[in-house]
Amino acid sequence: MANAYGLVASPAQAVRGKNHACTSIYRSTVISTRVHCSSNVEGAETLGAGVAASESRVPRLLSKGCKLVGCGSAVPSLKVSNDDLAKLVDTNDEWISVRTGIRNRRVLSGTDSLTALAAQAAKNALEMAKVDPDDVDLVLLCTSTPEDLFGSAPQIPRALGCTKNPLAFDITAACSGFILGLVTGSSYIRAMGFKNVLVIGADSLSRYVDWTDRGTCILFGDAAGAVLLQACDSDDDGLFGFDVHSDGDGQRHLNATMKQKEMEHVAGSNGSALGFPPNRSAYSCIQMSGNEVFRFAVRAVPQSIEYALQNAGLSASSIDWLLLHQANKRILDAVATRLEVPSERVISNLANYGNTSAASIPLALDEAVRSRKVQPGHTIATAGFGAGLTWGSAVVRWG
Repeated sequence: MANAYGLVASPAQAVRGKNHACTSIYRSTVISTRVHCSSNVEGAETLGAGVAASESRVPRLLSKGCKLVGCGSAVPSLKVSNDDLAKLVDTNDEWISVRTGIRNRRVLSGTDSLTALAAQAAKNALEMAKVDPDDVDLVLLCTSTPEDLFGSAPQIPRALGCTKNPLAFDITAACSGFILGLVTGSSYIRAMGFKNVLVIGADSLSRYVDWTDRGTCILFGDAAGAVLLQACDSDDDGLFGFDVHSDGDGQRHLNATMKQKEMEHVAGSNGSALGFPPNRSAYSCIQMSGNEVFRFAVRAVPQSIEYALQNAGLSASSIDWLLLHQANKRILDAVATRLEVPSERVISNLANYGNTSAASIPLALDEAVRSRKVQPGHTIATAGFGAGLTWGSAVVRWG
């Protein structure tokens, strides 16, 4: 298991200790314009021969914070309702909506392109932020379903009309991808001096769904969402704290693994099979143990949010909104109950779009911002969780 924790705090905010073991910890506390960092090995409270971790910190200059200044989203035109699915599998609208909270989802069809959706979401975010595409320094495409084996991110700047060839690359972490994109983007701003970073969550899981499997085909939809992270003075920093994890042992509960297509092998001159050329590979449909994923989510997600809040020096009662990956209404309700967040402060658009993987958080955020539910200055606790297994949370301020 791999763990990471991070915070950016005012001088009055102290780094809170952890009472659980972890493989690696990243902590940072802003004091004036310096950031203090440390790394610990699992279960260790000291480094080397009794040297305290706090004493081993090496100061590094940090003159910038980052804030969320624009958002955008895009969805396919094809809407698939629960009644539509009832024509394919043994189900009905009531069965689906009661168990998941989902009534409709959007699905890519015909000549639709996930890359085009991602570019449109990014364009909308730039327009809201009033930032020219050529002022973008980095594009992070958080997706597990790229349209090119080598990654689709470089196509986004091209579609936006960027002429300065900014760096662009994919981040693959399924439904946790957008959270990891936020943390990664903030690191480029703080450590490398980047000014504008586009973080896009986009997935087309419909391409990997078995539409005869009632347990999974009812859940997933396609979409794209984006935010623009922008450098700012450290006093205006809008990423207060984060917490990210992975556990490969849980991969068996949610996966779409590679499988090989059968091919006839040519026998060598000595009569033995060469095994060449190799079999062509493809990915299986999504396989999920719903009960196991549910138990994992309701345990790990609130704990992760609590860690991020501790790192930010905040309590659950001080946040304005709880924005979770839109996976299942029962999970959303369970996490909100654990954190004692009232339902009116939970952002959800699950009923209209289903589980859109890495797109779900920025898609829901964009709708909440454009409807003026989320206002500049509001504090949001957000978390993603899913295949890998991966999960993470971040406490951010909008605007």
